[in-house]
Amino acid sequence: MLRHVIIAFGCAAAFAAAPLHAAQADPAAGYPNKPIRFIVPFSPGAGTDTTARTIAHKLGEKWGQQAVVDNRTGAAGAIGVDFTAKANPDGYTICLISASNSVNSATNPSLPYDLEKDLQGIAQATSLFYVVYIHPSIPAKTVKELIAHTKANPGKLNFGTSGTGTLQHFAGELLNHQAGIKIVHVPYKGTAAVIPAMLSGEVQVGFGSLIGTRPQIVANRVRGLAITAKKRSPAVDLPTVAESGLPNYEVDQWYGVITSSRVPKPIVMKLNAAIAEALKAPDVVSRLAGDGSTPVGSSPDQFNTHIRSEIAKWKRLVKDAKLNLHQG
Repeated sequence: MLRHVIIAFGCAAAFAAAPLHAAQADPAAGYPNKPIRFIVPFSPGAGTDTTARTIAHKLGEKWGQQAVVDNRTGAAGAIGVDFTAKANPDGYTICLISASNSVNSATNPSLPYDLEKDLQGIAQATSLFYVVYIHPSIPAKTVKELIAHTKANPGKLNFGTSGTGTLQHFAGELLNHQAGIKIVHVPYKGTAAVIPAMLSGEVQVGFGSLIGTRPQIVANRVRGLAITAKKRSPAVDLPTVAESGLPNYEVDQWYGVITSSRVPKPIVMKLNAAIAEALKAPDVVSRLAGDGSTPVGSSPDQFNTHIRSEIAKWKRLVKDAKLNLHQG
């Protein structure tokens, strides 16, 4: 009889302890209980910075814990990403990257991290297109006409970008490759220098954000031809490049949140749910729409797949177009 009582007591104790053990085994159970460091590997005021601050504010409202934006700039965004890869994998260091980071991973074999192995996606935050714009002196109203004009005037057109190996540079080279043309690349030190260069006649073609190009288009200083998105956007009355005879053309200046690959999955999923919720807030949707951004809020697996496909896409372009990234 006593033996049965002991066994029964032992079983009851085991069942009683099971929920406590499960709670202790869940690394996301008490997360977050301190501020989160939100790394932005680009300068304050950039699109990545403002997007990160918008998300950080919503996370703070939801959890009652600050998400503190920390701008770790340099090396085309590599310094901030490397810091995130090597941070304590407790979920308290996350990072907002852009499509430029996938280009960097595709073209720079000397990076101190592997974006696909040392880091993991939490969520793609936004999708953002470029506007293809030209100097008004170019007699083209569409991308198809620009292609025809370039073929009739070989070597006479230049496109300006924020630098060699940037997403803007690859947007131009993808157009060159798919259209079978050669618009000469002219790199500048930053996006802000491209519009003045076009207005002065140094370059005739550009790829820029809607927020940067709209004032110039409205003032008729430049002519907008198309957007680089896969589908048209309600933010601007322009067709896509894909509609202009290049059906496989798409360049997306996306933003997304990543963390160390060693962060436990339950924490990643908790972050994903909170970020996806933040991106659905009406004030966030409205703010993002101002520069042509569309909230995404994908799953971690979907974002990891997207990062891999973007790196492969730009590697393929470098190979197929025989790009020399050591020359302007």
